[in-house]
Amino acid sequence: MTKEGTAISISHHHTASGRPLRVSPAWVGGAGSAQHDHLLPVREAVWVWSVRRYARTALWALPAAALLHGWTTLGMDTPPGPLVVTLAAYWLSTIAMIALAGLLAGTRTRRSAVAGLLVGLAGFVLSLPLAALPDDMAAAGSPLTAAQLQTAEVVASAAVGVGWTLLGWAVFRCRLVNPADGVLLMLAAATIGAGAHAQRPLPTVGALLLLAAGTGLAWTAGRLIPRH
Repeated sequence: MTKEGTAISISHHHTASGRPLRVSPAWVGGAGSAQHDHLLPVREAVWVWSVRRYARTALWALPAAALLHGWTTLGMDTPPGPLVVTLAAYWLSTIAMIALAGLLAGTRTRRSAVAGLLVGLAGFVLSLPLAALPDDMAAAGSPLTAAQLQTAEVVASAAVGVGWTLLGWAVFRCRLVNPADGVLLMLAAATIGAGAHAQRPLPTVGALLLLAAGTGLAWTAGRLIPRH
């Protein structure tokens, strides 16, 4: 097979074996792919398609995380306990961040998306060991005082907020999904970054904004490529 046979035109949607390749132009090359006839190796196109399929499904973790986050802001007693709900919200938020960065990997804002993912993951990693500690208390044997742990909690919440802000900015400028979802994500990031120090009902409003942004992104992502 010649070198030309190992590349495909995005407009023809065919693999090297002649079978149809179900890849949307906007997903492969970003906003400009529909206007330009770029060539893409088959194995790379299939890999991009697989990443986008994961992102399309995993993005539904974002509205689920928003619901759990909003639940914790209401101060209601929950059967599994607030710690379990908080950890579940962190876990779903991490999945959603990875999925959103994967969704934007082929767009012009991929650098902002990757930066938001890295900063957000750093914030989540720092938040996890602090989630189980009571307020104004330090763990036994910890080299940090209670005041230092409180500062670390503020830094962790701020890092998560900055991560969501960068991802929201990437969504706003990517020209792949609805830019309004990026605005909602950046507004929600402000309350997420404030953490437990935000005045009620601001955290609940932030959770609602995150729910709206996550639902919009997940719904739009599901319509970008075929299901099979």
